[in-house]
Amino acid sequence: MIRINLLPFRVARKRENIRQQVSIFLLSVILVIVGLTWYTLGVDRRIEQKQNEIERIDAEISVYKKKADQVTDIKKRLNILEDKLKIIESLQFKRDEQLLLIEDLQSRIVPEKMWLESIHADESSVTLTGIAFDNPTIADFMKQLESSNLFQEIDLKQTVSKRFDGNFNLKAFELRCQKQPLAPEIQNKKGK
Repeated sequence: MIRINLLPFRVARKRENIRQQVSIFLLSVILVIVGLTWYTLGVDRRIEQKQNEIERIDAEISVYKKKADQVTDIKKRLNILEDKLKIIESLQFKRDEQLLLIEDLQSRIVPEKMWLESIHADESSVTLTGIAFDNPTIADFMKQLESSNLFQEIDLKQTVSKRFDGNFNLKAFELRCQKQPLAPEIQNKKGK
């Protein structure tokens, strides 16, 4: 009888299987390493793109920050300028108001019988000191002031007799008046 030795065939087959399995395992490991490397490179590329985008945005932010600082500075200067303009308008109004008061007082003085020595005006009142020939002249002046639309509550604080040059007996007086607020149309008429 003939005998065939199948053992080497089985051993060879086993070796071939082992070789295939090792080859598949090594190929799988290589594919996993290649895949992970490709994924890592892709992530690195995206990270680099994001960093470049962040740098670009930071550069834009610095440009816009400079512009925003300029706008803030301009707004501050504009506010200061507006405040200055308000002060100038207020001073202009006060100046015009004083001119109106003086013109009105000038028209109300009893001619050749009295004169004013001083005028002191604040926000709400005017104090007048002057000299008149007699008490009726002072009374006429007070009536004239009452008829004015610039003054109200005229109050005679004091009158004192004074002798000038030894011959003239004159009356020194002090009046206090409340100022009426100026109407804008009066102010505008005077300003034009």
